[in-house]
Amino acid sequence: MPDASVLSLDPSAPISELEWPGHSGPLRLRLYRSVASKPALMVFFAPGGFVVPDLDEANNCLRVMADVCGANILAPTYAVQPERAFPAPVEDAHVVLCMAWQHRNRLASRGAPLFVGGCEAGGNLAAVSALVCRDRLGPKLSGQVLVMPMLDASMGCGSMRCAANDPDQRELAQAAEAAYRLYLPNPADRLHPYASPLNARRLGGLPPALIFHTEGDPLADEAKAYAAQLREAGNVAHDVALPPADHLRDAADRCELTADDPCVLAMRDFIAHPDSAPLTSPEHRNL
Repeated sequence: MPDASVLSLDPSAPISELEWPGHSGPLRLRLYRSVASKPALMVFFAPGGFVVPDLDEANNCLRVMADVCGANILAPTYAVQPERAFPAPVEDAHVVLCMAWQHRNRLASRGAPLFVGGCEAGGNLAAVSALVCRDRLGPKLSGQVLVMPMLDASMGCGSMRCAANDPDQRELAQAAEAAYRLYLPNPADRLHPYASPLNARRLGGLPPALIFHTEGDPLADEAKAYAAQLREAGNVAHDVALPPADHLRDAADRCELTADDPCVLAMRDFIAHPDSAPLTSPEHRNL
């Protein structure tokens, strides 16, 4: 039972391993503790193109986030395709958030606010989790952090279309298409809001959002479009332009960009004050 796993945690350990029963089978989780006296708690879904959410590859990124952001970071695995395609990862994500809320006093601090976050495919799950928590009336999320998220399974945004026709970026676009094809074997599911948040028709009543994008990333336009749609629906949504990456080829590169100062410092500001704009430099903000 998760209670035993949580009760056995060493509160002095900077990193702890847990295993919880998920919707689709056992889930491995890793808890990164902050040095903050009263940390928040963020469930953060690692990148991996819906194929393999590799916690080891994301380890440094998650450690930096915990060090800087004033939050304990709980990073789970989730059901991966092709064995367990959509909606299995969505259900696993919701199970983790429910358990995190139930045990947040032990996982972070008494009454800790709960955030959800993710990068790339993990950003998709984080955005979807916010929709699911709203639709199922809990758990209560204080904010969502989406780092270069995959939000449009139709791959119809301008930056993605340009990448598909650019020899230097075609491989990234092809990788995204391959990931979606395995994650969503039923083509009709590409229109489901829990698969493509950018296509959701109901976006009201969601927690504040911090959304990152970077120039030259095929995912950039969908991140900016989603932030605009969230604002139009009456939500608080900040979109922050990160400095252009020297190269952006895979999940490891996205983890490296996530761990850079502009990203983690904006996260720190957001976690402290979700309703206020992050205190990033003007050239790195689009509000």
